Amino acid sequence: MTFAMPSLRVQRASDEFARDLASRVGRWLLLGLGVALMLVALPLVALPGHLGLPLLVIGLMIVLRNSFKAKRHFVKAQRAHPKMVFPIRRLMRRDPEIIPVMWQQYLRVERLVLPKRARFAARCRRYLGRRLRARTA
Repeated sequence: MTFAMPSLRVQRASDEFARDLASRVGRWLLLGLGVALMLVALPLVALPGHLGLPLLVIGLMIVLRNSFKAKRHFVKAQRAHPKMVFPIRRLMRRDPEIIPVMWQQYLRVERLVLPKRARFAARCRRYLGRRLRARTA
């Protein structure tokens, strides 16, 4: 003989209201956290080091997951400037490819800033590739 009462959980309107309110408050708190991370990361991106870009991407991820309006703006920016937004999208994937994205961005900046005769990154990559292929052959 058991004295336990069967638990019949009844959905009440007050429970639904509380859940809805908690999810809205949580969404706003996460939006605030994402915006705060992006504001902290903006000056750090310009400084030497590697802390600014990951913080910026994490803040952007938090904002994009919790704001429909931000998602809409991000998609518009992606359609308008796909080459600018693509590295951010690559960094926001589940397993981000950090080193290839950094290399690609370095090559773009080098192409933008330096004249053709002064660019050295692509030449070094080709030279090292030839030497490695010669060693393995």
